[in-house]
Amino acid sequence: MPVLIAEHSFATYVRLLGEQAPHLEVLTSDDSAVLAEHAARCDIWLGQPDLLASLLRQGHRPRWVQSTWAGITPLLAEGLPRDYALSRAVGIFGQVMAEYVLTYLLGHERFVLSRLVSQVERRWDNRLAPSLRGKRVLIVGTGDIGVAVARFLKPFGVKLQGIASRPRKQAPFTRVGGLEALPERVAEADYVVNLLPNTPATEDIYNAELFARFNPDALFINAGRGTSVVDADLVEALKQGHLAGAVIDVCRQEPLPQRHPFWTAWGLLLTGHSAAPTSPELMTELFLKNLKAFEAGQALKGSVDFDRGY
Repeated sequence: MPVLIAEHSFATYVRLLGEQAPHLEVLTSDDSAVLAEHAARCDIWLGQPDLLASLLRQGHRPRWVQSTWAGITPLLAEGLPRDYALSRAVGIFGQVMAEYVLTYLLGHERFVLSRLVSQVERRWDNRLAPSLRGKRVLIVGTGDIGVAVARFLKPFGVKLQGIASRPRKQAPFTRVGGLEALPERVAEADYVVNLLPNTPATEDIYNAELFARFNPDALFINAGRGTSVVDADLVEALKQGHLAGAVIDVCRQEPLPQRHPFWTAWGLLLTGHSAAPTSPELMTELFLKNLKAFEAGQALKGSVDFDRGY
């Protein structure tokens, strides 16, 4: 059974699959025309959603697609077929995302950026930094990545709450509310970490009205999707002091246009969609486990419900 690889880093996946599943026939190319020819022969595709969506638009029809991204938005575009099994990358981003979040929590607590400014200005900055212990962290999006981030932060003594599509009991959070509870919970949080997927229910939820409810000492971290944030409202909220700062990894348009206000917004740090890159080694592991499940007619890990969008 041939497998199509549609990835910028296709050579790495070819090598890994050759080492771990030498029986597989792997087809790939950096030439889009050749890739399309291969797609016509393959029922199973592994790759990044933007390249896979292009093949679907050309009329090629797989039986199963394994995305190498956690987000699968390009594959949900209007007019694309949905008559195939789709699974997204799950269970492989937890630690690297947790490290990203912890980096900026500690950086905020320890005044890292403002101390750098003080150094440039040759101004002695001897403020005593507080601790993360007891700080209230709200994780918005309690899927496998959100839970992994929460578990990573728990030993630091933070108080963990979550927001999901609906209220639930979920460890290690003390409580998890539905999206309707977000305005109340942001007012209580020292850190708001957005990890929500891109769905109609999550678009533009971080708007002027919500930012006005924030604890003014809070740091907002968006490592979910850029479509969750109304950009102009965030910039204005920072100007008005509705929150202490923002770390933005994901934007509506990437790369960010040169004239976008995020570049010069005071208190906003851009991290260029670098929070949680896909590990080809872990991705290959997940793909091979799902391949066995697919061949056996079993449930796929990370199976996508097209109606929900994740």
